[in-house]
Amino acid sequence: MNKILIRLVIVSAIGVLSQTSRNDIPEDATMTFSELADKYGHKAEEHDVISGGGYILTLFHIPGDKHRPILLIHGAIDSADSYIMRGNTSLAIALARDKYDVWVMNYRGNRYARRHTSMDADSNQEYWDFSLTEIGYYDVPANIDYVLKKTGEDKLSVIGYSEGTTSMYLLGATRPEYNDKVKIFISLAPVCTLKNTKPLASIVIQLAPLLNVALEMINSNELMGQNSTLRALFTDVCSRKAGYEVCLINGLFLLTGADAKEIEPEFFPVVVGHFPAGTSRKNINHLVQISLSGKFRDYDYGMMKNMEKYRRFTPPEYDLSKVTMKVALIAAKNDKLSTIKDVEWLREQLPNVVDYTVMKSNVFNHVDYIWGRTAHKTLFPHIFRLLNKYNK
Repeated sequence: MNKILIRLVIVSAIGVLSQTSRNDIPEDATMTFSELADKYGHKAEEHDVISGGGYILTLFHIPGDKHRPILLIHGAIDSADSYIMRGNTSLAIALARDKYDVWVMNYRGNRYARRHTSMDADSNQEYWDFSLTEIGYYDVPANIDYVLKKTGEDKLSVIGYSEGTTSMYLLGATRPEYNDKVKIFISLAPVCTLKNTKPLASIVIQLAPLLNVALEMINSNELMGQNSTLRALFTDVCSRKAGYEVCLINGLFLLTGADAKEIEPEFFPVVVGHFPAGTSRKNINHLVQISLSGKFRDYDYGMMKNMEKYRRFTPPEYDLSKVTMKVALIAAKNDKLSTIKDVEWLREQLPNVVDYTVMKSNVFNHVDYIWGRTAHKTLFPHIFRLLNKYNK
């Protein structure tokens, strides 16, 4: 009954909003990764990667020099699209132009990874019983192995953004044999413990456990799924003329840090067309738990279930000293989620940090890494410098 009531309220809100003016939807906002690649001059292949537990993940491939494979990993509630939605100035296209063999993964639960060998994401709630643990332990290595098998190489380069970096630290700590399969791991907006997030992000994280309980009570285990009513409401509101102010300037920017010049009004509807792309409630709650505890550790089920699962009252911590792959950290001064203080702490914990870069701009923030209008001028030179040095 609670779910029905919520849906009725949301549908009613959409009906009211539909009477207000709306922006014309840009073509790029409606395109898939493969369609965007084709539009900007590169053919993309779509591969199915079967991860642990039977999850089927779409892996996009823009063919290049097979001796230079590179894997891109997206952030939370996101998808591969963020690496290509800027078109000719996006990272995926820039790498393809430089003849890299580009592979862009999707982890379980997003718009490109809702399939399973035996479960239906819409009808089986157990499908959504995953967090960062499963993403890092199963999804990332499954994609790494697939790329190496297809290219015949022993190693590849990896670029991760936000939670995409967290999943790689988890992989290196829990399956240390994968450290030797990585030439260089470039961490954009590194996220590990989230101990020093800034307001409004820090306030939202403090309140998040209450929201998690509420969602759990109504059995809402998929978060912002592509076909969900909540996603439809978000799209309808944020794609309107007032959406730039309401959803970005007075919404997302309060969480991530702001620079309105980097995400212009005409581009924001493209972002809305692709983000958020969906994940599990449990995955976001895991990140919240890590932030509130200040410890990079496994999922916290509560004392009794922790004892049953881990044979201890608290979840075990991931050992960052085992992450021996070469890591390059790229941080930003205006990032409210991946703060300089947290990145410097991470730098001290990792045993093989080969480069640490802080973006020069005082306003470069959490979303500029993937959506920024001038990222190809300010960020990409650092990425290509690192690849030229370590991708051998």
